Amino acid sequence: MKAASTLSKQLIFKSEHQADDLNIDELVQAAARVIAPLWPIETFAARHPWMGLEEQTFEQTARRLKQQLHVDIYPKPSIFRSAKQRGEIDEAILEKKLLHWLDSHPPGMQRETAEAFCKAALKLDEIPEKLMSSPHVKKLAKQGSSGVNADWETSFIKPLSVFAGQKTAHLLDHQVIKWSKLYLDESQSAWRLPHREKGFYSAWRQLVEHDPALSRAERQRLNGWPEEPKDALKRSLAALDISNGDMQDYLEAHLLSLPGWAGMMLWRSQHSREEEGLLLEYLAIRLSMEWMLVEPYLPLSKPEPEKEMQLVPLIAAWLHWGGLTPDAWLKLSPAEQKARLTLAHRFDGMTCRRLWLEAWEETYAAEIKKLTADKPAAAETSEPVLAQLAFCIDVRSEPFRRALEKSGPFETYGTAGFFNLAIETCELGSQHSHSSLPVILKPQHRVKETAEESSFKTFQEHKKAAASLSSAFKKMKQNLLAGLLLPEVSGPWLSLQMTARSLAPRKAGEAFRKARKAWLKKPQAKLSLDRIETPEADIPVGFTEEEKAAYARQALQMMGITDRFAPLVVICGHGSRSTNNPYASALDCGACGGASGAFNARVLAAICNLPSVRRRLRSDGIFIPDDTVFTAAEHITTLDELHWLYVPELSEKAQKAFDRIQSALPDVSRTVGGERLAELPQFGYKNPRNEIERFAEDWSEIRPEWGLARNASFIIGTRRLTRGANLEGRAFLHSYDWRNDIDGSILSGIISGPGTVAQWINLQYYASTVAPHYYGSGNKATQTVTSGLGVMQGNASDLLTGLPWQSVMLSDQEIYHAPLRLLIVIEAPREHIERLLEQDQSFRQKVENDWILLASIDPHGNWENWTKTK
Repeated sequence: MKAASTLSKQLIFKSEHQADDLNIDELVQAAARVIAPLWPIETFAARHPWMGLEEQTFEQTARRLKQQLHVDIYPKPSIFRSAKQRGEIDEAILEKKLLHWLDSHPPGMQRETAEAFCKAALKLDEIPEKLMSSPHVKKLAKQGSSGVNADWETSFIKPLSVFAGQKTAHLLDHQVIKWSKLYLDESQSAWRLPHREKGFYSAWRQLVEHDPALSRAERQRLNGWPEEPKDALKRSLAALDISNGDMQDYLEAHLLSLPGWAGMMLWRSQHSREEEGLLLEYLAIRLSMEWMLVEPYLPLSKPEPEKEMQLVPLIAAWLHWGGLTPDAWLKLSPAEQKARLTLAHRFDGMTCRRLWLEAWEETYAAEIKKLTADKPAAAETSEPVLAQLAFCIDVRSEPFRRALEKSGPFETYGTAGFFNLAIETCELGSQHSHSSLPVILKPQHRVKETAEESSFKTFQEHKKAAASLSSAFKKMKQNLLAGLLLPEVSGPWLSLQMTARSLAPRKAGEAFRKARKAWLKKPQAKLSLDRIETPEADIPVGFTEEEKAAYARQALQMMGITDRFAPLVVICGHGSRSTNNPYASALDCGACGGASGAFNARVLAAICNLPSVRRRLRSDGIFIPDDTVFTAAEHITTLDELHWLYVPELSEKAQKAFDRIQSALPDVSRTVGGERLAELPQFGYKNPRNEIERFAEDWSEIRPEWGLARNASFIIGTRRLTRGANLEGRAFLHSYDWRNDIDGSILSGIISGPGTVAQWINLQYYASTVAPHYYGSGNKATQTVTSGLGVMQGNASDLLTGLPWQSVMLSDQEIYHAPLRLLIVIEAPREHIERLLEQDQSFRQKVENDWILLASIDPHGNWENWTKTK
């Protein structure tokens, strides 16, 4: 029996037998759920690889990927063993998980026998290959083939090209990669794909019959092929004899063959009206070329698995873990054999590793519970709070906040790093703007940097000169004759630069940065906060007075600062600094679309200082004292420093607070830097401060920082829960007081916004760790930046979707990131959690299907686990 798709089937055709009646658009849209959109690498956004599969459980998705693609998304046994040796997995919890599983799955035999078998299997020792290939085991399997249950024979559709041989499948991928690179190229190639303006399929259709990489016979097969992509896709499906009931499965299989290139097509189709049919065109090209390649071999026969072969690993499991001999197996009655086969089938390697993962996650949850639940109220301090600092929820903020609070009378808060500003930013002199908000949202306003005409003119002239020099260098490099002269012209300068950056990267990087800054002479920039009416613009520039107050109110409510304002409030965005790093944006703020949060911090601080905004906030019950001043700063995560961005005229009290922070920052940086450096491999530096700066400037450095590796929890609550607790830079921290959220709207906004971003980040790191060959991006040292939009390994791989191994691995054999699903902890009464789950069905589905873990802490400090053990 052939299994249906793991995705729910949609009725997307009117007739079972007429392909012409198919709604191809809906078919492609339904199939696209198996992939995730892939953002260009310059604005790298963490992506949840299985975002379209959440209606299925995590385990169901894992089994599908294992059977269809041989991709395993549960951690390997060696990862679990290492975690256990480090004390990160409690054996008592693991045993409890096993006993619960046995209670939920009656084994049909003596409990002692089943328990002994499962405990042996749970050790994760592999069955010896010698036993798996033993003639005795195969003979036993042949004799007991009638014991195979029909529901064990689950299979998934694969592209027909797979059955035509490995060479054909690889050739198809190679061709699709080639055409995708040509079409998507943004900046690297000197020559653009001819007819590109007519669309992907149209350009391919006009050029493929002249492709010298194809044989004459292959090119001729496409003579008379449809000119429209929809018609081509229909004809391909019909020519390949794919039934209507299998079409969605078949398209899914093709999308999963190259999820990177397909993901980029999906992203572009979602972000450009001109390319909204791009994914359909991609599939039309891929299936057309598949038919072209396999046509001589049609009809292709698909190998059917032999029943007895399904029994070999099950019988071998009982001989290895159950302590049976072949003779003892034969003495069992057919019913006893079937019961043992059923148990071995159910309690397979994937089930074992599922229990190990759950035990690991529960052990970590117990640690968080110990650090947060039943925590006594903070003691009153005699010294009043001088400053309140709002940081991004990013896990790298946690150590900095902890050290800063210990250094003086400062309060810190956590909120999404875009500070609830739905803005598109445009820096001074730039022709491009950036959507500085989570990628799941769309900007509603544009904010520009402006400057006085005289100073701006000089800056613009210098910037254009630098851009012209870069453009000329690129054009010479791409030109055949000029390229021969280029080494002679640029050699001395580039040699000097290479020598300096290689021998003294820290000093050279600082010198180059200062020289660039001195040359550009960027003037003091202002922000276009006031609404500018531009009818031709797609979104307005600036804000109305009502919008300014609304954004300020929403931001202050989300971060939990609505009363008891300190003299100084610091809005802290965050960014990173690295050199020669294609993944630089992955180290910046995910809530700002893969950019620094500095711009957003400046905008919010400036808005909150406006008298008109403060007057409007008073009518909402938010009273900001006249001597309270908002400032903006940037937390540089690679350097563990806080750089001031916007400091207006300060009141006397605010100046005192500012000076106090300034005096504390050097010690804070040293403390946080030392803690972070100790986690990097080969730690033992004589001058840690110099090494931190070198990491940021060295163009050969493959790991300038760990980024968000080891992230594992998202804690939503008051700072009382976590103040003073060493969360090891593993927790996203979002400030929240349920007492100020009667209707639950703030909590709902946190879960649907920052909570979703945190989950995507968590699963991006998870996938890149457990399946680096499919969901990661390999070694940074061997990557190739391609088409100006992503990286490949070599020049003919999939467009790599995840993180390089240097972001998640300590060494070739040892992981650094702990692949745990995100634990969300909410400080709120039970009825608030029930209301959230009732109103937000998407979040409820994530919890019920094990995509995230949920726990809550009620006002009395009681911990409740909302993730049900299965």
